[in-house]
Amino acid sequence: MNLDTISAESWHTTIKTLFERQRRHREVVARTTARERKAKLRALHSALLRYRKAIQEAMWADFRKPPLETDITEIAATTGEIRHALRHLSAWMAPRRVGVRLPLIGSSAWIHYEPKGICLILSPWNYPFNLSLIPLASAIAAGNCAIIKPSEHAPHSACLIKEIVNACFAEEEAAVVEGDVEVAQVLLEQPFDHIFFTGSPAVGKIVMAAAAKHLSSVTLELGGKSPVVVDESADVERAASRIAWMKGMNAGQICIAPDYVLVHESVQEALIEHLESYFKRYYGATPEARQQSPDYPRLIHDRHFSFVKGLLDDAVQRGATVRFGGRSVAEERYIEPTILTSVPDGAAIWDAEIFGPLLPIRPYRLLQEAIDYINTYPKPLALYVFSKKREHWQRVLNETRSGGMCINECGLQFFNPNLPFGGQNHSGIGRYHGEWGFLEFSHARAVARQHSPWPTTTLFLPPYRSAFVKYAAGWLARWL
Repeated sequence: MNLDTISAESWHTTIKTLFERQRRHREVVARTTARERKAKLRALHSALLRYRKAIQEAMWADFRKPPLETDITEIAATTGEIRHALRHLSAWMAPRRVGVRLPLIGSSAWIHYEPKGICLILSPWNYPFNLSLIPLASAIAAGNCAIIKPSEHAPHSACLIKEIVNACFAEEEAAVVEGDVEVAQVLLEQPFDHIFFTGSPAVGKIVMAAAAKHLSSVTLELGGKSPVVVDESADVERAASRIAWMKGMNAGQICIAPDYVLVHESVQEALIEHLESYFKRYYGATPEARQQSPDYPRLIHDRHFSFVKGLLDDAVQRGATVRFGGRSVAEERYIEPTILTSVPDGAAIWDAEIFGPLLPIRPYRLLQEAIDYINTYPKPLALYVFSKKREHWQRVLNETRSGGMCINECGLQFFNPNLPFGGQNHSGIGRYHGEWGFLEFSHARAVARQHSPWPTTTLFLPPYRSAFVKYAAGWLARWL
């Protein structure tokens, strides 16, 4: 459903009509069996494979993203989540028995997982298919209706997401609404049962405020400045290969991309040399080759190019040293992978989430310095540590906070469906992937059943004058 071509009054009415259709149909969807939900997930899985070439073309048109990277980060990541759900959905949906305390003997209790209802999925531009369709798969697995609003900044991808969803679902079950921020605002006015948003902390606050008006539950997948710690014991070349890979992927426009590096001073130069080597290996030995590389994407739009270029210019003007890269072409929205050292504390690059291919490097002498520096920022979505010393990465794990952490690798935590993915506070609220996604889109309903002909609760009915009741109540309070 594309609302760009009709009047504001008409698309207000269209959104409200769509929401009302899903509201009337949500109980039908809620009653679906595991078998029926699996059939829907299989249809989505098949569609992704069928549209593989079209997805690659859309991502190239929006980002100039290489097809292989699209295969890995958009298609395989999503189909892998769906297959995981297909294997485990029956177990996830089953009532979960829980124990009862001695005073409640004769009763039983269990958790019944039921869908929340109508869910709004507001997805970003950086990974439009992955971050639209993985939440959709979780919502479908949990038995919900859903409306997806993809980002208007990746228009080719948004149009294709609509086509894929329309091919798999009736509108009263799952639908896509295209449009700009005004469309998102009208959607947020509707009383959704759950809102799933991926994007910046600033917009996340707006989404949460809108959800509060209807007491809608929220999942906020945000971001932050994800640090990398490289200590003196690390395999520096391996660390460089992974950092360069994740920083160059999607031109750094990833919520879990390494934002900055804290490296022990004794291995700083070795790390920089290896980073330069891997950036050249991945994208070309010369500046001209890197600019022409078919494996290196572009920034999403002119405004974001200006933002990232502004961070680079500010750092250099304040005295930072460009150790590698630094070139840009505004007409192409191209910024070369760039390594910065000696960046002064006042530079804007230390405060803003970079979301681009700039990599500031900061040396430290003692591990505690690195830990303290990380803790000066809000909790990031990801934290990476490269170290051969267990006591070092264990200290970082115990003395910092982040949504997830990865040791001697980058990005691994995102691709494991058995791990929850999400942030804390500034980097997000809630988590998904695998069973965590099913739970995020479900209400865990507590159910207790009394089936004893002589329930123990009878002993505690008023009036409270019996000496036995007084003794029993004291015993309960002290021991149970």
